Amino acid sequence: MIERMKSAMVGTGASWVLVLMMVLSVVSLAVMLERAFLYWSLRDDIGELMKELGQLLRKGDLEGAKKRLEKSPSAEAAVVVAGLVEADQGAGSAEEAMAGASALQKLKLEKRLAFLGTLGNNAPFIGLLGTVIGILGAFDELSKAKGGGSASIAPEGVMAQISEALVATAVGLIVAIPAVAAFNAFQRVVKTTLSNTDALGHVLLAHLKAEGHGSKAGVVATTAAKAE
Repeated sequence: MIERMKSAMVGTGASWVLVLMMVLSVVSLAVMLERAFLYWSLRDDIGELMKELGQLLRKGDLEGAKKRLEKSPSAEAAVVVAGLVEADQGAGSAEEAMAGASALQKLKLEKRLAFLGTLGNNAPFIGLLGTVIGILGAFDELSKAKGGGSASIAPEGVMAQISEALVATAVGLIVAIPAVAAFNAFQRVVKTTLSNTDALGHVLLAHLKAEGHGSKAGVVATTAAKAE
């Protein structure tokens, strides 16, 4: 069985490993560009948005706060809008709505990041597989040369196999390092976005609780007072 496996690996060589790594690197680059574009499109000045939201809520202008948030492209604003929609049902309903919206935004932000993490962790091992195959090929060339009594031709074949093996290792690292770096950077973006979402959501909840929006009765009373 060992001889058959060795023959199969030596016969195929490490070239297919290099081709696989090149394909994975292209896919990895596409994912990184797509994620970077998404995060860039969702950027906004959350500090300023939080300030404006607080001012509108203190004036009791829930509709104005909703319109302001809808103008923002950020994921944070989308979550708080979900809470504003349910504000007339009370602070508890608004909090649950924001929790659900936050979960959906998290899925959106983390999409395809698992691929980058998996590739970053496993690309070196794929490269190592190519190295092992190359080393086996080098020893096979050496054994054939010695068996044929022409040791003088052995170095050429052996060095070619070793060179292929080292290239496989290098390619594996070249693919893994950017993937890991991008994965960590994107995870930081997701974490920051979720933290900002939590902070922005608490601005709304604080207003609802302070203004007596904890129940439908509170909302009716507030609306009646404004009408007067």
